[in-house]
Amino acid sequence: MTSASSAAPPSSVVVVMGVAGSGKSSIGAALAARLGWAFLEGDSLHPPANVARMASGLPLTDEDRRGWLATIGGHIAEADRVGKGLVVACSALKRAYRDQLAASGPRVVFLHLSGERALIEQRMAARAGHFMPLSLIDSQFATLEPPGADERAITLPIDMPPEALVDEAARRLAELEAWEPVQ
Repeated sequence: MTSASSAAPPSSVVVVMGVAGSGKSSIGAALAARLGWAFLEGDSLHPPANVARMASGLPLTDEDRRGWLATIGGHIAEADRVGKGLVVACSALKRAYRDQLAASGPRVVFLHLSGERALIEQRMAARAGHFMPLSLIDSQFATLEPPGADERAITLPIDMPPEALVDEAARRLAELEAWEPVQ
């Protein structure tokens, strides 16, 4: 039995998900550091055509995301194969995207960072040098399908201080006990 103060099992994968501006990268990196796991920035795996499309203000289609999600899934499968913990920052906005990622390894859990649109807009407007323009926020919220009760997911609000959010995420992950693979 895993206590709430211990780390999650070392062969687990956490996908930190949510709309652009929710803090996936910063919270994901901090959570990975806390757990002593590797961190993978999903945005770094987008092919140049996807980045150009988003930078021009066009949302990605399911087809645009297919190869990108497969690449992330390959990293998840490799982490599972070698028994290493991994935290991935990836929007994973639709259930179908999460299902594709979850199929890559038996011990994937999603950490959904959820927040009010006004806070997300404020964060997106304040960040510099990111390819995702504020103009795509409508498509992000329109695409978002929050995790269902039947998904292996934890939802946390982004309006708490980052350190407290990471603390709560680590605590909630530890509570998942043995993280039995979904059959």
